[in-house]
Amino acid sequence: MGKFLMENESKKMLEDAGIPTTGGETSSTKEGAVTLADKLGYPVVMKVLSPDIIHKSDSGGVKLNLNSSGEVESAYDEIMSSALKVTTKDKIAGVTVQKMAPQGVEIIIGMSKDPQFGAAMMFGLGGVLVEVLKDVSFRIVPITRYDAVEMIHEIKGYPILEGYRGSQAVDQEKLIELLLKTSDFIESHPEIDELDLNPVFAYADSVIVADARVILAQ
Repeated sequence: MGKFLMENESKKMLEDAGIPTTGGETSSTKEGAVTLADKLGYPVVMKVLSPDIIHKSDSGGVKLNLNSSGEVESAYDEIMSSALKVTTKDKIAGVTVQKMAPQGVEIIIGMSKDPQFGAAMMFGLGGVLVEVLKDVSFRIVPITRYDAVEMIHEIKGYPILEGYRGSQAVDQEKLIELLLKTSDFIESHPEIDELDLNPVFAYADSVIVADARVILAQ
């Protein structure tokens, strides 16, 4: 595997390319994390920052919906304790603290390199649906607007985006824009081997990348 960028580094690259993310500020201390949470306003999300921890949720490195300084302090201790089970203290940069995004429809957008075809982009519904149903569509980068529309319509879960059984429909135009911007981003960064935007929250009027992982070529 190549060089893994931490979440704050990955999100900075995306934001520089005009892709909206939930951002996040970093702290290497518990007191600093509380100060950031107080400044951002509750509820907040806290995530571990370490180049050794790629799957943060699986290793206890993510705490959601923290509503007070006390909860932030406890979460910080738990995150550090979990992190030390998988890496050493010198490999833990601290935590990111970010505003808790409202729940939307979870989307995943990814990219991996195929030795024959080059960069292939993936789109699907995020969360458990992508893990269990593998309900995704693929296109080779660069994609056109027509490709983006097709990718969205091809997945079996498309009715959820339309507003299934009274739930709110998402802004598909914003999803198309996001796919096109992601394609441009991948094209302009040939050094990226792998990209994982998951989850992306899609709403009635916007989309936002809540977590991002970038892996650079060796």
